Amino acid sequence: VEKQLGKSIKSLRSDRGGEYLSNEFRNYLTDNGITCQLTAPGTPQQNGVAERMNKTLMEMVRAMMSYSSLPDSFWGYALEMAVYILNRVPSKSVPSTPSELWSGHIPSVRHLRIWGNAAHVLRTDTDKLEPRSEVRLFVGYPKEMKGGLFYRPEDQKVIVSMNARFLEEDYVLDHKPSSRHVLEELKGVSTSIPSALVTPQSTATRIADDAPKQVVPRRSGRVVRQPERFMGLGQSFEDIPDVLESDPWTYNEALKYRDAESWQKAMKSEIESMDTNQVWDLVEPPSGVRAIGCKWVYKRKREADWKVETFKSRLVAKGYTQKEGIDYEETFSPVAMLKSIRILLTVAAHMDYEIWQMDVKTAFLNGNLDEDIYMQQQEGFIAKGQEHL
Repeated sequence: VEKQLGKSIKSLRSDRGGEYLSNEFRNYLTDNGITCQLTAPGTPQQNGVAERMNKTLMEMVRAMMSYSSLPDSFWGYALEMAVYILNRVPSKSVPSTPSELWSGHIPSVRHLRIWGNAAHVLRTDTDKLEPRSEVRLFVGYPKEMKGGLFYRPEDQKVIVSMNARFLEEDYVLDHKPSSRHVLEELKGVSTSIPSALVTPQSTATRIADDAPKQVVPRRSGRVVRQPERFMGLGQSFEDIPDVLESDPWTYNEALKYRDAESWQKAMKSEIESMDTNQVWDLVEPPSGVRAIGCKWVYKRKREADWKVETFKSRLVAKGYTQKEGIDYEETFSPVAMLKSIRILLTVAAHMDYEIWQMDVKTAFLNGNLDEDIYMQQQEGFIAKGQEHL
């Protein structure tokens, strides 16, 4: 908290768990000037926020475990996945997500997948005729890198991979609460080496005499064709889009992306639209007036197969720094009610009218403001020689 947000922790409220009452932990709090607040025995309501969150997490874990075929030992992975999800969804009390409040960035949820779902994961250590993928179970996301965590019951190992194709539709349609005997942990596995069986020599001799003569193999002259079922598998993994790659949040971050040229074209198109609609004039702000800031908002518009269709860059003013009654009087968005649209479509269908649809590019720039708003110049497009305007 102190290093990432520059804020200090003043107090820590907890129950009377042993991890909070140890001398080492209490000395750490004292050395850092943090006061310790303990709840009374048997009164979880004194720390209601944390206790209620624990209940919510455990309810999610139970639901995830009951829907999957993973053993109970994977409850830790399910708990981390539940925390990962809750940090990326808003609540009734707070419209913003916890991740957004922490970092200031709106998180993406497009990469979320069903926990415990099967997926074809690309193999990197295969021979020429071996399958290019193997079926593993999705168990979460790693904290240190991009990708997903995948578990294979055969070797009981969890790996990280960016190349996977999930079988969510098959999983939902064919799902049946199965028993967990197949995926249960191996308990009490003996590691002793079995003793060799000693058989009488006469038995071995009799078996050898009765065995058929060994046929010596010969080299075939037939050309071996590679199985067709493996031909397109490698290409299918190359076509998997990088859905885990988030959109840039800042101007400098956009220039560091591999799509930097596309983002620059999108920003240039946005500035040209601003100039065409005569959105602003470069002036020196009056005395006592503080110009508000602005920032770039980046978004990839994708097609149905997740391939990027267009790159969108929007220049927005930081209106949250304005004060109501001083900088503006009212705010509204002229949006048609869904009920009105349905009535219009119903009348058109009844009268057999033709309906035409159109899209106005940067339509919001055509509005007129009643107030004079002074904004700083946009990053990356500051007019040379007029930096003070």
